[in-house]
Amino acid sequence: MSWVTKTLTSSLGRKLIMAVTGLSLIAFLLVHCGINACIFLNDGGHTFNEAAEFMANNLFIRVSEVALMAGFIIHIVDGLMLWKSNNEKRPVKYAVVKGEANSTWYSRSMGLLGSLLLIFLVIHLRHFWVVSRFTDVITGGQKTLFQEMVEVFANPFPVALYVLGCLSLAYHLLHGFQSAFQTMGWNHPKYTPFVKGLGAGFSILIPLIFAAMPIAMHFGWIQ
Repeated sequence: MSWVTKTLTSSLGRKLIMAVTGLSLIAFLLVHCGINACIFLNDGGHTFNEAAEFMANNLFIRVSEVALMAGFIIHIVDGLMLWKSNNEKRPVKYAVVKGEANSTWYSRSMGLLGSLLLIFLVIHLRHFWVVSRFTDVITGGQKTLFQEMVEVFANPFPVALYVLGCLSLAYHLLHGFQSAFQTMGWNHPKYTPFVKGLGAGFSILIPLIFAAMPIAMHFGWIQ
């Protein structure tokens, strides 16, 4: 076994993989949020549809999409392996657990939050990505992606589901954002407080914008 394989299969190596894939997904969230936020222009989805069409027909974006999906899968699998490894290291549970003494509940619940996000991701992909990539509903001109959003979010159940998914995302990011920087070794007394503040702001603002979209569309605030 080479040193590369040993490194990547070690606990530290897996955390490094989680950090790298996590940071790439954070970058994706920023871009994805920016494009989706075009619906708030309230121009009948015109700007949003143009942006979505550009993303769908851009070769670089399509190639990046494959890499992104691979990153999602690696992040999920690696997270499950870390969770399993951590549990195996402590086969006998403590009689009294006081995790709140040195960690937050969401940092101890990354497995649960990640699982909820996985369920949400599958439903989200089914609602929009599968329809726009593997059917002719959008490409055939039967409806636009904006019209698909209006149709999906007319139902209160998906709206509630998306809001819960965004809540899970917020807590997942609150721990994951700073943890990724720490794993990469990007710690410094001068910059760490800024990273923490940036991470907290990102973890609240981005999920809040995502959650506001289905709510606004359901109540007809965006048309």
